[in-house]
This record gives sequence, C-alpha cells and structure tokens, in this order.
Amino acid sequence: MNGIKGESRKNLIDYKIFVPSMFIILGISIPFAVYEAESLNLLNNIFNHIVEMFTWGYMWYAALMVAAALFFSFSKYGKVVLGDPFEKPKYTMFEYASILIAMGLGSTIMRTGMIQWTNVALEPPFGTDAMSADALLWGNSYSMFLWSFQVFAIFVMAAPAMGYIMHVRKKPLMRISEACRCIFGDKFTDGFGGKILDVTFLVSIIAGAAVTLGLGTPIITYNLSKLANIEVTFGLTLLVTIVWVVLFSASAYLGIEKGIKRLSTLNMYLAAAFGLFIMIAGPGLFILNYFTDTIGFLFRNYIDMSLSTNSLGQGNSIMESNTVFWFAYCATWAMLHSIFAAKISRGRTIKEMILTYLLAPTLISWVATGVLGGLSVDRYLTGEVPVLQIVQDQAAMAVIPEILASLPFSTIVIIVFVLITTIFLTTTLDSTTYTIASYTGTRDMSKYEPSKGLRLIVAGVVTVIALVLMRIGGLAPLEVLSGLMGIPIILIQFLTIYAAKKMMDEDRAWERNVRRDVVVEGKERKIS
Repeated sequence: MNGIKGESRKNLIDYKIFVPSMFIILGISIPFAVYEAESLNLLNNIFNHIVEMFTWGYMWYAALMVAAALFFSFSKYGKVVLGDPFEKPKYTMFEYASILIAMGLGSTIMRTGMIQWTNVALEPPFGTDAMSADALLWGNSYSMFLWSFQVFAIFVMAAPAMGYIMHVRKKPLMRISEACRCIFGDKFTDGFGGKILDVTFLVSIIAGAAVTLGLGTPIITYNLSKLANIEVTFGLTLLVTIVWVVLFSASAYLGIEKGIKRLSTLNMYLAAAFGLFIMIAGPGLFILNYFTDTIGFLFRNYIDMSLSTNSLGQGNSIMESNTVFWFAYCATWAMLHSIFAAKISRGRTIKEMILTYLLAPTLISWVATGVLGGLSVDRYLTGEVPVLQIVQDQAAMAVIPEILASLPFSTIVIIVFVLITTIFLTTTLDSTTYTIASYTGTRDMSKYEPSKGLRLIVAGVVTVIALVLMRIGGLAPLEVLSGLMGIPIILIQFLTIYAAKKMMDEDRAWERNVRRDVVVEGKERKIS
C-alpha cells in the first residue's frame, strides 16, 4: 500500500528532523572537504586521543552487546513474538537470512576479505615478526574477527525495542525517540529531547551512507581500470556512481518485496558460485588448509582480539586502534541495521531475529574471508602476485584486480566480481535509503511503505554528498567523523536495550505475546 488518496506530498516528510539533519551534514561536510588536510589532521588527533583514553571502553562495549544478545535470546524475552503470535513470518528463513546478510556485510566484505590481512601482516600484534607465518595467520583471522559476533551484536541490539514498538505496541513511527518514550515520558519524547535523538540518528546514518558509497566505488573502478586498461579518474568514478545510484534507487523504489529481497537472494547464489569457482580453478587445497588453520587460530586468540588494549606496548600493531575505529564505525550504523532488521522481522521471535543476525552474516563472512583471503595469501606466498609490495607502493585496492587476474578466465572473473560487489553495495544502500525514508516519513510504518518520492530524495542526498566529497578528496575526514558519530549512538543504543526490557516487563510480553499450541478444526498445531 504505497499511495494514499488526497495525501499532500509536502506532508510525507517530517521536516522537523529532516531539515536540521541536512543542515548539519552540509555544515560538517563542506568545510571538512574544502580544508581536507587540516580537518583530517584535527579529526585524527581527536580520534587518536579517544583511542588512547577509551580503547578499553570500546572493547567492553562490544563484549556487552554480545552479552545482551545472548541474554535476550535465551531468557524469557527471547520467545516474545514481534507481531501477532498466530501470524507466520513474511519471509522464509533463507530469504530472511539473505536480506540480513546483504544488509550486514555489503560490498565491504569483498574488500576486507581479500586485503585486510595485509595491514596486520605488515604490523602484527604481540611482537610477532612482520610478514612471518604467524603474522599471516593473525592477518586473516583478524579479518574474520572484524565480521563476527561483536559487530553483528552491535548491529542488532536496538532491534528488539524498535520491533516491539512497531509490531507489538503498533506505534505508527518506528523512531529512537518513540522507543525511549517509556524511559523519558511524553514531554521529552514529543519535545526537543526526542528531536535531538532522531536528528542524531539521521546525521550519523546519512554520513555513513555517503562514506560507504565513496569507499565502495574504488573496488569497482580499480577492477574496471584493469579490464579496460584505463586510468582511475573522477570521470570513471562518476560513471560508476551514477550506475550504482540508478540501481539502488530503483531497488529502494520497488521496496523490500520486489527489490531488496530479490537482489539479496540473487547475490547469495552468485557469491556461492563465485566462491566455488575460486576453489576449483584456484588453489582450492591451500584455501581449505589455510581456512582450517585460520579458524583454529581465531578460536585460540578470539579473547585476545576482543579485549586487547596493548597496555604493555607489545609491538607496534595496527590492530588495537583499527578495532576501536571499527567498533565505533559499526556503532554509527547500529540503529539503521536495527531499524531495518525490526521492519522485516514481523512474525519472528526476538530470539530468531537476534540469533539469525548473529550467526548468518558471521558464518558467510568467515567463509568469504577464507576463500578470498586464502586466494590472496596463496598468490603472495607463491610470488605470483607481489601483494604486500603493491599494498605498500600503491593503493590497497590496486592489488585486488591483480589477484583476480591470476585466475583462469580472468576477464570473466573480474566482471563477476564487479557484479557481486555492485549488488552487495546496492542492497546495502537501498536498505539504507528505504530505512531513512521510513524514518523521516510521516506514514504509519506498520501499514504503509515509505513514500517512493521520499526514497528518491534520500538517494539523491546521499549521492550528492558522496560525489562532492570524492571530487575534492574529502571522504577521509568524513570517514573518521562517521566513526566519531558512533559515540552518541552507543549511549542511545544502551537506552534502547533498557527500553526493550522495560516495555516487555510492563506488558508481560513473555506471557501474552508468544507462540502457542492452538486448535484448528479439531487438530492441535503449533504456529511457527
């Protein structure tokens, strides 16, 4: 149900939160883009100070998100159904998991899976010798760690509150302010305080979406440069961005059922076929052995990666500061992921929603990292591609097409890689655009899709910001800034976790809103 007769288009947007968010984004982006070197230096100094002061805090924050996820999943709250207890989920488990995987991973997994290990191999932790065998294991296992339980717990742990207010309490607007109404009361929620919460969310997400578009584009441009033997220019970047914008705008315009779901499930099949080809045509045996070693190394050192602050100065590793940045950057996206997960989880229990988001993307990302990282490490060890040399001398992205070109049918391989990456970023950005449009809209989200026109407006805003920053080289400051924006989101996230528990306690939802055995035509069956 997308159209409403007689509805004025100007009433489809909540300008009280949309306009301030736009002004803040522009007020931040333009000066930082114009004075890139100075602003990047300033932001890096601020961020480095935060890393120095609060490394321990970010480590414990991520660990607490996992603890909260396990608590909600395996306590009485886990059986609470988001919606009518007698209603079947809208999506099959495969469709549901595919949508969450595409939203959770995006095109970034194609980059980190293949080249993230190089950074750690060059600067390994705990005094390990650079480029040694242990350094290579640290590198690939750390790449897996970046896409594991802490990250997806961060992404999903505001979803119980957001899903509960929409599907159980039937509130028309699924906003952070609405979720916190049970904590702060009506005056705060409907007043200035609630607007601050909602504007904070929008600023962080629009900035994060622009950065994601900007950082995802080079994955494509470097591969196209290799294919066509042309230089990476702003014109090529502009062309790739336009194609992407058309794709994710069209997908967001079509909505979840016709656009996002179909692209997500298609990409699961494409990615699986691509991985299988690498195993058969590439160093399959080495990948299997290296993947096994990496998983064992990851399990042995998971706690060290999760809680290491390097307080004793054991070597000069990139790992601790990168982990802090990664958790902060993921926090920026936390509310968006949670709102989208809540939107598509009608009919699912809280346990199903949390554990699916915790397990499905984690397992897929580990397999992807095992295959892509294994291929990359093999090419380095055999000397077929000077991976670390290219990373040190050129851009890290430049090594990806060189690795792919070492496979049989290299032209087709690069084309398929570009296609998968494009769809991954498309499903991330169409989900983002759809969610922002839902959030800034005035329609009842439990009954209507967000306005199609508003979805296109949001897509245009994200695109313009990304292109302007890419043109004048300002993405680096905004990337650091988007990490800093995670700080207020972390505080909001803890509020929503408390709000979810408080609302379910008030409603005794674990008794009243759970699946039960019912009698239908004289036969007992269980709703599932």
